[in-house]
Amino acid sequence: MVCVFCEIVARKAPAVVVHRSDRAIALLPRDGLLAPGHCLVAPLTHSTDLFDVDPEALNATMLLVKRLSQAMRATLGADAVNVLNASGPHSEQSVFHLHFHVVPRWSGDGFTTWPTERSRVRPIDDVEHRLSSWLEE
Repeated sequence: MVCVFCEIVARKAPAVVVHRSDRAIALLPRDGLLAPGHCLVAPLTHSTDLFDVDPEALNATMLLVKRLSQAMRATLGADAVNVLNASGPHSEQSVFHLHFHVVPRWSGDGFTTWPTERSRVRPIDDVEHRLSSWLEE
């Protein structure tokens, strides 16, 4: 299966590229903007999601997310941004190359990117201990 982001990175597929660093790329989405200036930011190297990305590639990608967010504030007059990501088969991820949606927001822009539903998974006992124990290993 061909990865559309890898094709764009290799310049084999068309894209409107906003910025390209030595490790990450920012581009306009093909399937319509959620808001003026909405961009996708992805590492140049292929990673399926957050679970398999190289730390240096993730750092470079997140630095570009920050710089792009600052550019949206400075040049588009955005008041804020939403940074969205789906990682893994049950997260609604549709393109299996790690990427982040950076969506500029303005007061009164009329839409929400915040979830309106809650998970139906039963509460998990001792969730904070499970997570903190794993993170301390």
